[in-house]
Amino acid sequence: MSNNSQSMSFNAGQAKGQTQEKASNLMDKASNAAQSAKESLSEGGQQLKQKAQGATEAIKEKTGLNK
Repeated sequence: MSNNSQSMSFNAGQAKGQTQEKASNLMDKASNAAQSAKESLSEGGQQLKQKAQGATEAIKEKTGLNK
């Protein structure tokens, strides 16, 4: 292989490695964002559930159904 061909091959390999690394980093960021969104939704769901339970208890007390 000529020196020029070896250099081009080396550069192509470097570019491929850099592209793979960038893609891996983007996938990690996307995964982290998805996990964060999942956790936020779960927390929001728990808060909503607690508020609904509190409202149910308040209605039961007002109507006398909690006896």
